[in-house]
Amino acid sequence: MGKPRDKNNVIITGTTGMVGEGVLIRCLDSSEIDSVLVINRKPCGYAHPKLKEIIHQDFFDFTPIENQLLGYNACFFCLGITSVGASKETYYKMTYTLTIHIAETLSKLNKDMTFCYVSGSGTNPEGRLNWQKVKGKTENDLMKLPFEQVFNFRPGFIKPVENQKFAHKFYKYINWLFPIGRMISADGFCTMLELGDAMINSLSHNNKRKVLEGKDIIELANEPT
Repeated sequence: MGKPRDKNNVIITGTTGMVGEGVLIRCLDSSEIDSVLVINRKPCGYAHPKLKEIIHQDFFDFTPIENQLLGYNACFFCLGITSVGASKETYYKMTYTLTIHIAETLSKLNKDMTFCYVSGSGTNPEGRLNWQKVKGKTENDLMKLPFEQVFNFRPGFIKPVENQKFAHKFYKYINWLFPIGRMISADGFCTMLELGDAMINSLSHNNKRKVLEGKDIIELANEPT
């Protein structure tokens, strides 16, 4: 059973990347979201009446901006790096250490917060590959923090919103694969709008700790509000 909606004030990280930008676009368009705060090292290039942006360089130290992070009831965490070409040490620092540091800070400041973490299809703390283990450990430790709710999203192929600024260029050459892949395996294919809607709809739940695979993301996106 869902909780009554109050004001939904959302923090989004990673909006200069494809996933974060797509989630931002959906939140700005949604009547369910009242205000959005984005935290970036460089401007995201968007302007909107309900959007505020903080430019902050050191994501391992939010102390200087903590007073600006109060009063938010959700964080859609879309920040991350690829494991391709990264050393194990760098990947661990930028995936696990950075995520947990920001999450600990936000859980301390906002006790009623829902934390949505974009992990990835194939994440497995007992997996064979290093990235699977690191993301799995990140998911597990996020669910131990004193948030009201934690949702770990594991999308596979994500179809971008049309005309996204930060979508990977190769998507325009492979988007034709999406309907075929969706028919074969919905678990591995969702749209950016579905991912954004699923995050927004997660705010109407009560005290959840959950991992969402592709089909779960699509189901939550289509849940009535």
